[in-house]
Amino acid sequence: MFYICKIRRIRILLINMKLKTLFCLFILILYVTRISAQGSSDELNAIQTVVPFLTIAPDSRAGAMGDAGVATSPDIYSMHWNPSKFAFIDGKGGIGISYSPWLRTLVPDINLAYLSGYSRLDARQVIASSLYYSSLGDIPFTDDFGNLQRVFIPTEFAIDAAYARLFGNNFSGGIAFRFIYSNLTGGFSSGGTETKPGVSFAADVSGLYMKETSLFDKNAIISFGFNFSNIGSKMSYSKSKEPDFIPMNMRLGTAITLTLDNYNEITLTTDINKLLVPTPPKYDPDRNIIAGKDPNVAVPVAIFQSFYDAPGGLKEELREFTVSLGTEYWYNHQFAIRCGYFHESETKGNRKYFTAGAGFRLNVLEIDVSYLMPVVQNHPLARTLRFSLSFEFSALRNIEG
Repeated sequence: MFYICKIRRIRILLINMKLKTLFCLFILILYVTRISAQGSSDELNAIQTVVPFLTIAPDSRAGAMGDAGVATSPDIYSMHWNPSKFAFIDGKGGIGISYSPWLRTLVPDINLAYLSGYSRLDARQVIASSLYYSSLGDIPFTDDFGNLQRVFIPTEFAIDAAYARLFGNNFSGGIAFRFIYSNLTGGFSSGGTETKPGVSFAADVSGLYMKETSLFDKNAIISFGFNFSNIGSKMSYSKSKEPDFIPMNMRLGTAITLTLDNYNEITLTTDINKLLVPTPPKYDPDRNIIAGKDPNVAVPVAIFQSFYDAPGGLKEELREFTVSLGTEYWYNHQFAIRCGYFHESETKGNRKYFTAGAGFRLNVLEIDVSYLMPVVQNHPLARTLRFSLSFEFSALRNIEG
């Protein structure tokens, strides 16, 4: 982690009562969120989808801020969080790559890699593309007697293409199209059931509002963002099995960036997420639904049904929202320190973790790293690291010139 210079300057800023008020408000939101997210029921009822890698933060910047990114300032990795952010990006074009060893406390060879880039068409229009790749490592396939048949490396990837446009000075909209491929078995048959790779097509619809204002007598930017992502067809790995939902998701968020002086800048942000996928209902011994709704519905019905189909009623519906809180500090637009917190209900997955990270920016490139610290001991996500590297083409041209 990079350390910030000029400690004396930072101490003076932290004494400023208005900045202290901002930090206290942030901590208060975190405390209230944790208390309100606790449910009265301990019954587990997590929502299941295929290709869950699409919900994992691919880059180190957002990964260090508690997986918050729908309303933060635009960067090369905006495709995953909110494609409409590209319309506000300052550069003419750029490319970034991110890598993370995943679930290393359980399996030593699961990896996630992300490649993203954008190009500005004119003052209002930007196009972008990305590739998200997941490798699950070596998986041995055996027969009914446990004899090794083959070793296969399951892989999944998603290819995106997006278009973002400014509508006025403060609002942008974006749309992205996604091809998803998931090959978990390599055609290996199990129990007489033939398998095949899963394929799906999806789209994102997003928007971002950003406005320059004044806060505590300082220049500030307030932003609000939304992204309805992975809205697409179900995926099946066998002709004889019912297809499953991909992780259709609603992400809403806001961010406040405060410019303290010519050298110091701080951002506070929060995201709220909800899967737009049916909640598993309760069944009686004869497999009749006794609480909740039938999950075997079409995609448009599932999106609307996801807001009222939890068998536990409103309390369970509220537990299906996850909350991300993050903060980012920049010194002279060259050094960054970030931290955050992610909260998910105990009955819906129990992902609760703090995050931290740092960034270093030169004229041409930016290097970021993040680290994940679960609240629960012996958690499979413990000690998760992400590494990101990005290049801005316009900065490169300025150096050459």
